[in-house]
Amino acid sequence: MTPGDPAKRIFCAVDTNDLAVARGFARALGARVGGIKLGLEFFTALGPEGVRALGDAAPLFLDLKYHDIPNTVAGAVHAAVGLGPRFLTVHIAGGAAMLRAAAEAAATAAKTAGCARPLLLGVTVLTSLDAQDLDAVGLRGPIGERALRLAELAAEAGLDGVVASAQEAPAIRKRLGPDFKLVVPGIRPSFAQIADQKRVTTPAEALAAGADFLVIGRPITEADDPLAALDRIVEEIDGAS
Repeated sequence: MTPGDPAKRIFCAVDTNDLAVARGFARALGARVGGIKLGLEFFTALGPEGVRALGDAAPLFLDLKYHDIPNTVAGAVHAAVGLGPRFLTVHIAGGAAMLRAAAEAAATAAKTAGCARPLLLGVTVLTSLDAQDLDAVGLRGPIGERALRLAELAAEAGLDGVVASAQEAPAIRKRLGPDFKLVVPGIRPSFAQIADQKRVTTPAEALAAGADFLVIGRPITEADDPLAALDRIVEEIDGAS
């Protein structure tokens, strides 16, 4: 099911405002996983210097989910490119003009800096939301249809891929093809608690659904032995193949 080492398709979400803790996870896991995902908690507390402080311990997924007017998002993306992330996220709900501005800014910034352009990913529907949550904010209709349309909009605007749950992954993969990157969060191995996620799946199921990469956080970072937890996840994936 998964050619090569499944661990290389996992980005470990490190949600902390403690630089020493983030460094510890990056050093312990960096050689095993595909990379480390840093989000709003880390970036709000520690900023660009915190990202730079992790150095090259692991490839970085900078998950800041930009969502604003096109000019503001373009400026933010331009600034983020200099931090050297492998992945960078924006909310697709920001609209086509915002998405195009982000894609253009990423390409321009990378060319100017002489560095690799990060893969720009659009966030479809958060895995902490279900149909009832969307209805409550006036976004009615099946989640699958909404996520697919958002993914199509991202592709049309020049993004490299999307973040979507495993439930929507097969339809997105079928519609947008094998080269469009699909990153799946809301991953809970058999031994983990669901916590605040709603649309969840196991690692093996997500890969079978078409995911290129998995985002897994607390099942690894809150384990007594994070490396052992990672090994259990890899064993679970291999056992399902």
